[in-house]
Amino acid sequence: MVSDKPFSQACENNKQPILERISTIFTDPGTILEIGTGTGQHAVHFASALPHLAWQPSDRPGASRHCLGWITDAALTNILPPVELDVASENWPVANIDGAYSANTAHIMAWEEVEAMFSGLAKRMTTGMPFCLYGPFSYGGKHTSASNLQFDNHLRSQAPHMGIRDMDELLELAKRMSFRLENDYEMPANNRLLVWRKR
Repeated sequence: MVSDKPFSQACENNKQPILERISTIFTDPGTILEIGTGTGQHAVHFASALPHLAWQPSDRPGASRHCLGWITDAALTNILPPVELDVASENWPVANIDGAYSANTAHIMAWEEVEAMFSGLAKRMTTGMPFCLYGPFSYGGKHTSASNLQFDNHLRSQAPHMGIRDMDELLELAKRMSFRLENDYEMPANNRLLVWRKR
C-alpha cells in the first residue's frame, strides 16, 4: 500500500457520475488515452469498472508519475504504465488508441494547447472514435453559474493563458479538426461532459 497518495476531492465527487456516462460511450474493447491523469483516481475507478478497456494514463512532462500511488495500489492489469505527453509535441508516446478522455484540462491549458490536443487526437483516431472532454464550459460568452464566473476570474488572475473555454470556440475548433459534437451532458457542480466523435 502506497502511503501519502495524492488526493483530489473533486475526483472523488465526480468519478461515479462520469463513469455512468462513459460506460455507455466506451462500449467496445480497446485502448483509451487519458490526457491529464492527475492523481490517478479516475483511471483506477474507470479501469476497475470497465475491464474490457486498456486505460492509458498520461500527463504533462514531469507530472506523469503523480498517479503512480493510486495505480500501484490498484494493481489492475488493464491500466497501462503512465506516459509523459506534451500535447503540443508532434511525437506523442502512443501509437494506437480507440478513444480518448480528459477531465479538467482545457481550462488549464493555453488555447494553443487545446488546439494541439484536438489536432493530435485527430491524427490518431479514425472515424467514429469518441473523445470525452469533462469540465466547466461557457456558452456564447456566458457562464452557466456565478461560481463558474468566479472560477474563470481566478484562473485568469493566476495565469493569462488559463480560463474556461467557450463552446462556440470549441465547436469551431472541432469542425476544423474533423470532430463533431455528439452529446453535451449536464454534470454535477456546473460541469459538462462533451462527447466528440471523429468524422
